[in-house]
Amino acid sequence: MGHRGALSWLRRVSLNDWIVLAYLGALDAAILAADHPGAARDRAIVEVSGLLLAFFFVVVVLVRGGWLTHPWLKPLAFRLSHYGGIQLTYFFMRGFLPVVNPGSLDIQLHELGLRWFGLEPALAMQPWVTAATTEWFAYFYYSYFFVLGLHVIPIIFFGRDARLLSEFALGLLLVLSVGQSLYLVVPGYGPAKAIPELFHVQLPSGPWWHLVGQLVESAGAQKDIFPSIHTAAPSFILLFSFHNRAHLPYRYSWPLVAFFVFNIIIATMFLRWHWLIDIVAGLALALLAFAGSVYGTRWETRYRAARGLPAAWPEWPARRAS
Repeated sequence: MGHRGALSWLRRVSLNDWIVLAYLGALDAAILAADHPGAARDRAIVEVSGLLLAFFFVVVVLVRGGWLTHPWLKPLAFRLSHYGGIQLTYFFMRGFLPVVNPGSLDIQLHELGLRWFGLEPALAMQPWVTAATTEWFAYFYYSYFFVLGLHVIPIIFFGRDARLLSEFALGLLLVLSVGQSLYLVVPGYGPAKAIPELFHVQLPSGPWWHLVGQLVESAGAQKDIFPSIHTAAPSFILLFSFHNRAHLPYRYSWPLVAFFVFNIIIATMFLRWHWLIDIVAGLALALLAFAGSVYGTRWETRYRAARGLPAAWPEWPARRAS
């Protein structure tokens, strides 16, 4: 491939492609540089390096390089690669984070929150603790996955509106890639696990609280508190929904999303998973990602159109007329 051919090929790489490549590359560099020899580091290198190579091969070589042309397989492989390239790394982080940064900054995060805001909600809400309130917030904490799934699946995997797809995907990729990268820099376990002696009221057991506890214990990354992606991702979805409230279904769904997002954010602190500073950082990340998604989509749409480049997200085949 000549110099011009290589440049033409690279121009087809989109903003969302670069975001995932940069994110996976940063994780790979972090684990390779980690001074923590052993089986955990070796496994993390295989996992992250393998994911980076797989994403590069499918997205950059096959899709952007024009080798994969099947009308259904091309957009499906592209979407699975982007979603998997971000999602799978979260499941790797349980073994990855202690290798890259074995410390914890919980005390510093707690003290910083008290200095800036004068209170710590996880502590201040102890008088509210009852069996009913614990179950209420445990349900909403778990509903994070419903809110995410009910937007990710229809928009990314079935959406046909290029602008909506690009804005949503670009913003969510920014939330997850930036947020999960910061876990490496600001590790922490959260209030209940890091400093349990702060609490004099125990959270009563119940079906939803038990389910949440099992989920975090079995699948959580354990040191994934700053920023709170449980705050950032739903907040971005709310901003996206309100921004597009002139369109269906967002015209009717955004108030319901707002209600769920408010309760999810409170739940992260009520259930003692997050410090207040984590929540503030999550909200800031959501605003940053939303602005990036809107302006990034506008810029990239103009850029690609002016150069005759294909859409940032490979389109599904047109529906046949009935």
